Amino acid sequence: MKNNLNIIAKRRWFFALSGAVLVPGFIALILFGLKFSIDFTGGSKLLLERSKNSNLTSEKIQEIYIDKKIEIHTISENNGKILVRSIPMSQKQRENVFGELKIIDSGLKESSFETVGAVIGNETKINALKAVAIAIIGITVYVAFAFRAVSKPVASWKFGIVTILTLAHDIFVVVGIFAILGKIFNVEVDSLFITSLLTILGFSVHDTIVVFDRIRENLKKNTGGTFGEVVNTSILETANRSFNTSITVIFVLSALLFFSEGPIFWFVVALLIGIVSGVYSSVFTAAPLLVEWYEWDKKHKRKK
Repeated sequence: MKNNLNIIAKRRWFFALSGAVLVPGFIALILFGLKFSIDFTGGSKLLLERSKNSNLTSEKIQEIYIDKKIEIHTISENNGKILVRSIPMSQKQRENVFGELKIIDSGLKESSFETVGAVIGNETKINALKAVAIAIIGITVYVAFAFRAVSKPVASWKFGIVTILTLAHDIFVVVGIFAILGKIFNVEVDSLFITSLLTILGFSVHDTIVVFDRIRENLKKNTGGTFGEVVNTSILETANRSFNTSITVIFVLSALLFFSEGPIFWFVVALLIGIVSGVYSSVFTAAPLLVEWYEWDKKHKRKK
């Protein structure tokens, strides 16, 4: 069972490439964490668009907020726009603040205003974690059931563990990159970000299951090759399908980047990163990791 392209033989290189992407993200996550939006933290977010030659500065905005006894969390400026995050404001407080700001800049525009209570923000965070946990548990149960007939040379539960590790790979790639983006570009994660993670979970597990299912079929045929050769053949037989399916989604998402902005833009970015990572991990990480585990077990048994 020979193949010109031996992915399994080069699996350590692919593991190293995954590490090169994951490690910076892990470091950023530990040092900086994610920049949560008011969806999770609670508070008010006011986005202002200054007029040309405006005298309105961040310092003057702070003075007005202090005068109104409204605590500011952060102020950021980008291309003539100012984003002010503060404790929750009532509609009347917002009108008073904006009225004071208009005195300084008569052409000032309010691009958007959002407010979320601290209790609701905390509930949203808890519900988001529950949603991700339920999705992972559901996937684990499904994989264990789907591969229950597989016992040799790799136990069925190992397919499930590797699937979860692969999903964790894809999720941490996205989360790590957004930790970096949050530090450099003040990109926030909101409820749409959780939606993108759940979508990535579904997409990633689909590709991984396709490869694993082909491995199961080829093991049943008992063609006489080694486990690594069977896995390599299975990857090559399903790779085109995975790439062709994913490339169409990537084209659509890439087009959406040109027509979206704000939270929707970063939602699309998260999906793009996750789907690319999902295709990579299902072909170059999941099945090779299964072989690595098999080889480790074999060496361990020999030592005994």
